[in-house]
Amino acid sequence: MTALAHERPEIMSEAGAEFVNGPHHDEGLWQVWKAMELPEGYRAEIIEGAIEVSPTGRFAHAQVVNRLRDALALHLKDSDYGAWNDANVIHARRAWIPDGLVAPRDAELIEDEDGLGIKAQAVSLVVEVVSPGRTNQDRDRVRKRREYARASIPAYVIIDDYDGQGTVTLFTGPRPDKADWDDIHRVPYGTEVVIPEGPAKGFVIGEAITGPKRG
Repeated sequence: MTALAHERPEIMSEAGAEFVNGPHHDEGLWQVWKAMELPEGYRAEIIEGAIEVSPTGRFAHAQVVNRLRDALALHLKDSDYGAWNDANVIHARRAWIPDGLVAPRDAELIEDEDGLGIKAQAVSLVVEVVSPGRTNQDRDRVRKRREYARASIPAYVIIDDYDGQGTVTLFTGPRPDKADWDDIHRVPYGTEVVIPEGPAKGFVIGEAITGPKRG
């Protein structure tokens, strides 16, 4: 289930990438989001001018997320960075909850000013594992793709069971002004994707995380 609250029009460029926000709307939405009390098993995010409420993932989704986090934690174990999940990422009165992310372990370096989550400028990698349903798929493939680019997060990975027989897409080179990315690398399950830079440089996303190619 996804509920949209306080919706308003978007203003897009030809690439569908620019989004104009009114400061009063953003502040009102931010206050509503902070005051929300959700039933157990639901989470709320602020994405492109709307509060989106969605349930936590199914078992298959949780399996991939857990494999990802365990592998990332092992990869980062001797560094000052950690593998995080189930945490708010905060940027310009936006709030997102990626399925996985990489950020410093030191709370003083990453905590946002309101103490509600991790500030986006401290995040070097975000990962989303796509859930079934058109709204969920559109959120990760389109809306969050734009939001993470606007926040200048260096790398974004989508693990997508619902794209053909399964794909992994790596976005790098964020363009905040265009809400898009310079480099997009999309491969089917069974083909390894390697994070090219940052604290997670060399981290491999392959069958050990995604499972084998479908079909």
